[in-house]
Amino acid sequence: QVQLVESGGGLVQAGDSLRLSCAASKGTFSNYAMGWFRQAPEKEREFVAAIIWSSGTTYYADSVKGRFTISKDNAKNTVYLQMNSLKPEDTAVYYCAFDKYGSGYSSAGPQRKDFLSWGQGTQVTVSS
Repeated sequence: QVQLVESGGGLVQAGDSLRLSCAASKGTFSNYAMGWFRQAPEKEREFVAAIIWSSGTTYYADSVKGRFTISKDNAKNTVYLQMNSLKPEDTAVYYCAFDKYGSGYSSAGPQRKDFLSWGQGTQVTVSS
């Protein structure tokens, strides 16, 4: 079981930036993916972004394209989510997730069902 530890959430104003971090204690996986999901109150958990570790291929939800950037640090086994131009509708608990296969995604891209390991979540609140 991969352990994921997130950090970096907080309260910001609309237009501000925030960076989330997620450190993973991974096992001997040769190809895997890490991603970010978010869940607003009374809403389903939704995909935000993901990155394939070996190739660096990235995926984004349409709602965050051009504003959010997912990146990784191989040496630290850490994935980051740089969030710029934040909007009140970005307010949610953000979860880091791990997919030990990092492949086989549908044409719609990575889905919640593809990720079996999850972090505890970090709150991001954007005030207007």
